[in-house]
Amino acid sequence: MFSVGNIKREYLLVAATVIILIICYQLALKRTIEAWQINRQLKAQMAQSSDLSVQPDYIERKTANLNHILDLYKVDTLNFRNETLSKISSIAEEENVKLSEVPNQNTTYHIKEFSIQELSFEGDYSSLVKTINNLQHARGIGFLRSAVIKKIEAHANNNPADKLVFQVYLEMDGTQK
Repeated sequence: MFSVGNIKREYLLVAATVIILIICYQLALKRTIEAWQINRQLKAQMAQSSDLSVQPDYIERKTANLNHILDLYKVDTLNFRNETLSKISSIAEEENVKLSEVPNQNTTYHIKEFSIQELSFEGDYSSLVKTINNLQHARGIGFLRSAVIKKIEAHANNNPADKLVFQVYLEMDGTQK
């Protein structure tokens, strides 16, 4: 039939080239092409996952966190004198601190949609510091913007009595809740 001598060298070269290409494809190119396709699929998935519209849970968590922060500022300004002051007063009483002064709201402290309310407390240092902490964590009374502790010398009946006064400035959202 066929012998090596009868087959032309060109056919042997073509057959050897085809066999070498198949071997190369199986050993190297097949894995490279599969890796390239997997890489392309992973890049497409990563592009989708970085798009926030595909991640509604992230948006919901972020919205909940922002609402939590905004709730610290919101106060019903119509009821501030009643409910909020009683809440602040009860927080102060828990620490044996007296709410001594609630001046009328100063118009210079009213900035756009936010307003600032000044309050004064009296008590000992540790109780005042605990009251600051409790006011910072309380909801619905506003955001503690600043606090000043002053030592005031009071002369009553020729008996000097020093007292600590704690002035608090609460920032509130001026819009209705």
